[in-house]
Amino acid sequence: MIVDERKFVRRYSLIYTFIISFILLAPLSIYVNHELNVQEIKTEIELKSIQANIIGSMGTFGNNPNKVFEFPKFTSYESGLYTKDYSIIYTQIKEPLPSFMRGYHSQGLSRFLITKIPSEKYFFADYIITRTTISYSSVLLQVSFIAFGIIALILFLSFYFLNSFSMPFKRVNEKLDDFIQESMHEMNTPLSIINVNVDLFDSKYGKNKYFNRIKSATKSLATIYNDMDYLIKENRVDYKDELISLEAFIQERIEYFELICQLKNIELSLYAPTKTVIIFNPTKLQRIIDNTLSNAIKFSDKDGRIEVRIQETEEGGISLSFQDYGQGIKNPEKIMGRYYRENEYKNGFGIGMSIVKSIIDEAGITLHVKSKLSEGSTFIYIIKASLLYKEDAK
Repeated sequence: MIVDERKFVRRYSLIYTFIISFILLAPLSIYVNHELNVQEIKTEIELKSIQANIIGSMGTFGNNPNKVFEFPKFTSYESGLYTKDYSIIYTQIKEPLPSFMRGYHSQGLSRFLITKIPSEKYFFADYIITRTTISYSSVLLQVSFIAFGIIALILFLSFYFLNSFSMPFKRVNEKLDDFIQESMHEMNTPLSIINVNVDLFDSKYGKNKYFNRIKSATKSLATIYNDMDYLIKENRVDYKDELISLEAFIQERIEYFELICQLKNIELSLYAPTKTVIIFNPTKLQRIIDNTLSNAIKFSDKDGRIEVRIQETEEGGISLSFQDYGQGIKNPEKIMGRYYRENEYKNGFGIGMSIVKSIIDEAGITLHVKSKLSEGSTFIYIIKASLLYKEDAK
C-alpha cells in the first residue's frame, strides 16, 4: 500500500528541524549572553557620559551664589547630588538606591552609576548618581531574527532533501500498489467463478460437504480480499455515512459466515432486544463485524458457540459484543496490532483487527477486549450516542 509521502515528509522534516535546530541554537545562548554583557557595558558608558555632561555644566557654572544653576535633564536618565552620608542635595531619582558603594549597580531593569566628586567644587556634593532603565529589546529582536532564520532554513532544507530522498520509495510504492490492485482484481474473478459454479452444482445435485468446504474457503479468502481492498482505498475513497439498521446488517453478516461455522459446528446467534439504527458507513461497519466474527470463529473450538449482543448503555449509546467460548487470546493487548498473529500456523495476514482499530479510533468507538485462555474472548464495542439515529430527533 502506498505510504502517504507528504505526511511522511512533513513529519520527519519537523523532527529533523527540531533536532538540528536544538543543536545549532544551543550555542546561541552564548551569543545572547555576550550581547547582554555588551548592552550592560554600553549602558555604563552612557551613564558615565551623562555624568560627565552634568559635571561639566556644574564646573562651568562654578559656586556663584548670585546665579541659579539649572540642573541638566535627560529623557531617559535621572541624576542627583548627594553628600558623603548620602543625604540628598538635589535628585531626580525616585527609586531607592540599591547600594551606596561607588561603581555600576543593577536593580531589576534599573541601572545606577555612583561616582565620587570633589565636595567643595560642586555645590558641596560628594557623590553624583545617575539612573536609567536598560532595554534588551534590540538584543532580543536580533536573536529572534537569527533563530527564525536558522529554523526556517533547516526546515526548508529538511523538507527539500526528504522530499527528494522519498521519490524513489514513492515510485516503488506506486508500482507495488498497482501490482496489488491488479492481483486483487485477478483474485476476485476466480473467486466469483468458483462461488457461482458451486451454487450451480448445489442447485443441480444437492448439497455436498466437499463443495461446502470449497465455498467456506472462498468466503475466508473474500474476507482477506475485502481487507486488502479497504487498505488500498482507505486514503483515496471518501466513505459516506448512511442510516443502517444494525440488527439487520449483523444478521446478514451472520448468514454470510454460517457456512464457515457449519464446518466447525459452531452455533452463531444474535441477541438484539431493541431496534437500533446507526449513522455509519456500511463498508467500514462490514470490516468491523466481518473481522471480529472471523476472529471469533478462528479461535472457537468445534461444537462451540458465538454470541453477538446489542445492548443499550447508561450513557445513551449501545454496546455491541462478540463472545466466543474457545481458546482465548494470549496477548489481548497486541491483537489490534498490524501483522500480529496469535498463532503463526493459523491463516490470515494479521491486518484485519488493525483495520478495525483504525476505523473505531476515527469514529470514536471504544473497544474492550476480555479474554481468558481455554475459556474464550469477548470483544465489546461501545458506540457513542452521537452515532445513533433517533427518529424523535428529526
